[in-house]
Amino acid sequence: MKISVAWLNRYLDRPADAAEITERLTIVGFPVEDQWDGPDGDTGLDVEVTSNRGDCLGHLGLARELAAATGRTLVPPSFELPGKTGPAVDTVTAVDNRDLDLCPLYTARVIQGVTVGPSPDWLVNTLETVGLRTINNVADVTNFVLHETGQPSHAFDLDRLAEQRVVIRPAEKNEPFVALDQSRHTLRPPMLVIADAATPQCLAGVMGGMESEVSETTKNVLLECATFDALNTRRSARALKLASDSSYRYERGVDAAGIDRVSRRIAALIVEVAGGVVCEGVIRQGVDDPQPLDIPLRPSRCAAVLGVDLPAEAQATHLNQLGIATRVDGDRLVATVPTFRLDLQREIDLVEEVARLHGLDRLPVSPRIEIVSRHPQPNVQAREKLAEVLVAHGYHETITFSFLPEPAAAAFCPEGAEVVRVDDDRRKAEPALRPSVIPSLLQCRKVNQDAGNHGVKLFETASVWSRRDGSIHELVRLALLADADDAGQSLRELRGTLEEATQTLRGDALTITPTTHDAYDTAGNLQLGENKNDDTIGRFGLLTAKATDYFGLQGRVVVAELELAPLIERYPPAHVTQALPKFPGIERDLSLVLDEATPWRRVEETVHATDAALLESLDFVGVYRGKQVGKGRKSVTLRMRFRDPGRTLRHEEVDPQVEAVTAKLKGALNAELRA
Repeated sequence: MKISVAWLNRYLDRPADAAEITERLTIVGFPVEDQWDGPDGDTGLDVEVTSNRGDCLGHLGLARELAAATGRTLVPPSFELPGKTGPAVDTVTAVDNRDLDLCPLYTARVIQGVTVGPSPDWLVNTLETVGLRTINNVADVTNFVLHETGQPSHAFDLDRLAEQRVVIRPAEKNEPFVALDQSRHTLRPPMLVIADAATPQCLAGVMGGMESEVSETTKNVLLECATFDALNTRRSARALKLASDSSYRYERGVDAAGIDRVSRRIAALIVEVAGGVVCEGVIRQGVDDPQPLDIPLRPSRCAAVLGVDLPAEAQATHLNQLGIATRVDGDRLVATVPTFRLDLQREIDLVEEVARLHGLDRLPVSPRIEIVSRHPQPNVQAREKLAEVLVAHGYHETITFSFLPEPAAAAFCPEGAEVVRVDDDRRKAEPALRPSVIPSLLQCRKVNQDAGNHGVKLFETASVWSRRDGSIHELVRLALLADADDAGQSLRELRGTLEEATQTLRGDALTITPTTHDAYDTAGNLQLGENKNDDTIGRFGLLTAKATDYFGLQGRVVVAELELAPLIERYPPAHVTQALPKFPGIERDLSLVLDEATPWRRVEETVHATDAALLESLDFVGVYRGKQVGKGRKSVTLRMRFRDPGRTLRHEEVDPQVEAVTAKLKGALNAELRA
């Protein structure tokens, strides 16, 4: 930010020269990068202001910092209106604020009977020192107060506004606008405009328009002083390549509670340099002024962080010097942060302020850095363990882009959700944030296919986004992809991988229930625990040929995707161990002919429903389909293991339990026993 030494000294009880200003501002965090000579012996300085210090994008804010750093007293300017007033402001104009989200507060004053012309020498010289060209006395006053307080404003020629009123609204699609610098633009929502009854007269927070600019014929001025959404202002300015001193400040935040004070300051100066009379009152539409924030500060914590034994009284003094009213409340300090300090939200922010005023150069520097070794957090360990399991199964981790073409994103968007688009001309080909990681893995698989790689297995843990009920939701998901030369075998292997990962991370079972989805030929919902009514955390299955063809894949693939948080939230799991069996078990295999639609889960449930006392485990062996079993049927082979922990079993003891299981399967599943 460019400042004038003479201008800065207007707000100090005793003047400081350029050398002292440079030294002291640099010490408290505002280094001076350049210096030049201005009119009438003035000196200009270019001060670096960090993006979180919007309060210092004006001479008054930097004067406050300099006063605190040098023991001077801040002398603010007058913010009082002239004694003489005109008619009530609401009888000469009106304001319609239609978007309180993008314009939280809008105020309007009217100055009647002004004489627009050249500015006085003091105003011209002051502006020229900071690199601003003079325009006319009214426009120069708005620029002066902008660089004085850091609060932007705009002056309209009231008589050139249709119906002599303003409307704050989003721009219409392809709405034309001519800015003050004579550049022409095509606007679109959600860009915010300040319009009259017919057309846009100002791009809110960025730049005014040519049609209502103040000129030598202007007699009545409508003075705007407002707050605008920082993000929308930044997007609008960047989209139109129309940056300004105003947008620079709105993007960094302005003091909403200071709007009325600044409006009075501008109106009074306009009357001083251009004559006229201020209409009585102010039109105000928007939210109430923000209130100062009380933040507790522990003096002991502040001293520990800084490494110096700084008494509570000294800490309070430093904060009071910065305009932060601080009082002692028992064993702590309570700092009342003024509304213009948008950067102060937490205790550590106050500690930094104390450090700046105490002097960073006075803080002790230790020759050693003490590092305390701590055990990794469980969620970090869980993710590492998950990667170990997947790598052991032959998977390779990928890191892919978060953007997708819209058709690819829409195909994998969750039911009831919408794809999130980015409003950025630089991503025309891939404007959608991915709602699923699977399309990203499919793109990666295509790259491997082009490189001649086969038998590829990929996994990635990444964020996905979707829009529901107008809100954007972000989740972290785990996705896996594997080639499927044999679809059935690949699905079983993928299921086994998922079950092992679940058992390792949670210590419980993964339940799979069949489902349907447009992108899958065969699919199953993934649920945690034995209770099949648990919430579904993901899906796995065989993708359709249509889905793989879209990505240019020549072979089929199986995929899985599930939420990461439920998978790792119980890590490390509680494992139950027992002694190895002392006596041998007996295994029995059954080959059952079942309906094609019967899932393995039904077989498991039916076998366990017999409550066979000696049954130790049940395993899936394989499946067969062919002429021997008939159309619409399949042969499933299962293996049961029986054991008595206290003695050796005899086959005649197991036979009745096997017969009971067989009978149960025949009755419940219409199963036939193959020889």
